[in-house]
Amino acid sequence: MAVTPPTDAELNTMIRARLASLGIDLDQLPAGTTADPVTGSPGRDSVLASLRSFVRGSVTALASFQMPAPAGSDPAHAAALSQQPAPLLYPSISTEWRR
Repeated sequence: MAVTPPTDAELNTMIRARLASLGIDLDQLPAGTTADPVTGSPGRDSVLASLRSFVRGSVTALASFQMPAPAGSDPAHAAALSQQPAPLLYPSISTEWRR
């Protein structure tokens, strides 16, 4: 079965829901694509377009990442052995959180 890419409306719904779960309300931004002249806040449509581009461009690549299994591993167990956390850009931050 072929994967159908999400529409802009579906991505907007997902993005808004994800941001709302973090306490971010995009409705606080000025409507449209024009930045607010006083605060410099970007327009709501500009932010959504940028986030849609990010989701379409990088999330798929990150989701398909699979760590290689250690050398000499049984191929039947390779998938299970590769289920390790992805490498972190700044591991020291994560290390501090776990203390």
